[in-house]
Amino acid sequence: MNSFFQKVFEKPIVILLAANIIVGLFIFRDYGYSWDEPLFYDYGNALGYAYSPSEWLSGHFDVTNSYGASADDHKTRGPAYLLLSRGPVYLLEGLGVDQASAWHLVNFLFFQLGVYFLYRLSRRWVKPTAALATSALFAWQPMLWGHAFINPKDPPFLTFFLASVCLGFEMVDRLGQNSKPNSSTIITPALILGITTSIRILGPLAGLLVLLYFVFVIYTKRNLDDVKPWSGFFAYGLIAILAMFLTWPYLWENPVARFFDVFRFMSDNPTNLSVLFGSQVYRASDLPRRYLPFMLATTLTEPVWILFLIGVIVGYAKLIKQNASKAGTAFDWKLIDKNMISLTLVLLWFLILAAYVLLREPALYDGIRHFLFILPPIFIFIGFAFDSILEHNTIYWLRAAIFFLFLWPGVHQIVRLHPYEYAYYNSFVGGTDHAFRNYETDYWLTCYKDAVQRLNSTYDPATLYVHREAYIAAYYANKNITVKELRGAASEVQRGDYVLVNTRTNEDRRIWKDAPPLIQIQRGKALFCTIKQVP
Repeated sequence: MNSFFQKVFEKPIVILLAANIIVGLFIFRDYGYSWDEPLFYDYGNALGYAYSPSEWLSGHFDVTNSYGASADDHKTRGPAYLLLSRGPVYLLEGLGVDQASAWHLVNFLFFQLGVYFLYRLSRRWVKPTAALATSALFAWQPMLWGHAFINPKDPPFLTFFLASVCLGFEMVDRLGQNSKPNSSTIITPALILGITTSIRILGPLAGLLVLLYFVFVIYTKRNLDDVKPWSGFFAYGLIAILAMFLTWPYLWENPVARFFDVFRFMSDNPTNLSVLFGSQVYRASDLPRRYLPFMLATTLTEPVWILFLIGVIVGYAKLIKQNASKAGTAFDWKLIDKNMISLTLVLLWFLILAAYVLLREPALYDGIRHFLFILPPIFIFIGFAFDSILEHNTIYWLRAAIFFLFLWPGVHQIVRLHPYEYAYYNSFVGGTDHAFRNYETDYWLTCYKDAVQRLNSTYDPATLYVHREAYIAAYYANKNITVKELRGAASEVQRGDYVLVNTRTNEDRRIWKDAPPLIQIQRGKALFCTIKQVP
């Protein structure tokens, strides 16, 4: 038993994951439902219908019954993550955890898999300590930490996309070493890729990166005519497609046509949402091209981009030097190895997708949450910067001090903003305090939990009108509070009633603006939502 624990703790990532999970177990109940969650989880609950043998044999099976109450919105969203998570959530609910908190804990635990695979992929190029440091910097980004709890869509896609690339590269390495692939080499990476695609339609991009790496490895082995590696890769693709199909009921009736319909629909991400950006309110489809670069620059901690640029230079310099030492003279293109190719593919993972957004200009909103999956390459290259620090500093306490300096901004803001970490902006724009009123902060209305629970403490019966997404407030209201939707019912509001208004696009300045605030939820100078009493 002692040897088992010794082997476990020889891998430093275990310590980081354990620390994250312990903290998560203490705080997961603090987070409020976000705008997108309740109906999405209802979709997850309805999915059981599609996998019920009794329903298959009933004679009136209708797959549309598995889409949930918001079928038109969610049927085109792949549900693989919901299928994987609903079981653990039901287990937690059976232990007395409320539904919202149960999902938040499970979401956070799945995000830890993403942290693990970032470490595992980074280890292809850098030492364990450097990989651990960059994994910690990634995990302790306030924006990512907050989304890890309240966002069941984008962090899971990040996790599985990252796992698909990591396991795919490892599969290719084994195919290149042994021309006779076995099932264990192929099945797990294929299943993960299929699940990734079933979470979001961009999943096949991970498979494309793996394919390009495969072609390079097979070419350098000079065995392009050997059908065994190709048959293994064909099996990988076939299993991935099958996994996607089995975990996505919407595709069952017409797989090919519906897949490409979803691809066309999601490539434009059509929406009419309003977005506050630079003190102006835009439609999501009309945001200026600088939106994504600005959000990338200001919602990650200050050291990230400096370390990334250093990492790119240091990483390629290291690999070029290794190439030159093999050649005996200068750099030789013929001696490019799989480490340089796989690293370049990782860089392209970020650059191509960022370029797509800048050139294609799809509708954007909610910061960079739709593009969280392009962040891992940034931190993989940061690993090279940390590796360089380790090589040039042999004094243990000095290394620790440098790493602490880089990690501290994220940890400090996680504590300061809790449980609204996802509303983080760095000091380049004056922090979340100064971003307020200029850019979106708590755009998913998670502040409703704190606001309504404070109102619950007034034991007198009360009527609460909610300007937007009243069902979130209703989830937290006790039996003394009657929650109603404000839109379309403004004439029904009586003197003494309460109105809950959020600050998304500064709505609180327009809705009952003269009513005195009774309850305000804020961090520092940033106000997230307020409950006003009608005079």
